[in-house]
Amino acid sequence: MIKVTIYKNRRHEYTGFDVSGHAGYNDSGRDIVCAAVSALVINTVNSVEHFTGDKTSCVTDEDNGEIIFRFEQIPSHDASLLLDSMVLGLEEIEDGSEYESYIDIIFKEV
Repeated sequence: MIKVTIYKNRRHEYTGFDVSGHAGYNDSGRDIVCAAVSALVINTVNSVEHFTGDKTSCVTDEDNGEIIFRFEQIPSHDASLLLDSMVLGLEEIEDGSEYESYIDIIFKEV
């Protein structure tokens, strides 16, 4: 199962997110759930880096399917919008009855 943890502060501002695990929906290279989650998450990380001036840190471990992404300061409006879009896409996957047992999204206040 893919576990996604979205971190927000008391003011509901993003502070980062973690993604770990593999969906196990199908064999490696044929797993559409892993592919969809990876595309959304990697595109978001790249978009924040490319389209905003936000300072971030990102640690990845492909073997474990892990991404640890953090904002160094309160994110800009554009970066927040990009994360809102990622979360929407991930929630759509989680809400799909065929895929709900392969992804778990958790929100934590930090």
